[in-house]
Amino acid sequence: MRVISGKRRGLKLIAPEGLDTRPTTDRVKESVFNIIQTHLPCGFVLDMFAGSGAMGIEALSRGAAGAVFVELSPTAHKIVKANLEASRLGGAILFNSDAFALLERLAAEGASAPNGERFDPKQGFDIIFLDPPYNKGLVQKALSEIRRLDLLAEDGIIVAETERGGEDLSDCGFSVIKEAKYGKTVITVMQR
Repeated sequence: MRVISGKRRGLKLIAPEGLDTRPTTDRVKESVFNIIQTHLPCGFVLDMFAGSGAMGIEALSRGAAGAVFVELSPTAHKIVKANLEASRLGGAILFNSDAFALLERLAAEGASAPNGERFDPKQGFDIIFLDPPYNKGLVQKALSEIRRLDLLAEDGIIVAETERGGEDLSDCGFSVIKEAKYGKTVITVMQR
């Protein structure tokens, strides 16, 4: 697993071992960023259920001003932290937290990065990456909370990764603008 493009192109990233975390493959990640390239550079991105942090790090490498990473697993959190340290990209804010509890906090307080960049909940996230464990209803729940808390910027997009035949996102409260299938992985890009 590596950073595909931008300031840290070619940087190798660590991936959590085992079956609990399923990192997005380089092929799928490259395809996602080809689909969303017109949205970068941008303001803040949210890498919810961060795993290795690969999606948020890729966005930072390609010019995002900042990125909020949320990972509940202590093991995966340590890996995201190590990948961020190796990337030496500013604007990263890392939380070891339940993603849904953190959404409430971000909506109320925002967050500040060490480099001085600040996520303002009134502006919202320009890109939100959702890649939770498959088939547990977490994408639908996340979309519902993002909509309820109004965390997506006016022109922002959501990129959700699900399993083919898994969660149905057709009635999620957002407009599906692109859907792409890569083996058993389905990438759905949505907007308001």
